Amino acid sequence: MVMADAGVASRRESIATAISAELQRQGVDGVDIAALAEAVESAIAAHVPVSEGRHPDELNATNDD
Repeated sequence: MVMADAGVASRRESIATAISAELQRQGVDGVDIAALAEAVESAIAAHVPVSEGRHPDELNATNDD
């Protein structure tokens, strides 16, 4: 689980860096970059599928694919 947390932290840091660079380019000050990055990370995580494939209760003898 530590590996997943490190991946999320790394992705959040990348998001924060991108947001910071873009806001600096636009000349925007006073934005809570960490909060914005966390919001983006939460939005991304909400759409990541938990698992792929079929669940055991969805399988039967005709599932040839």
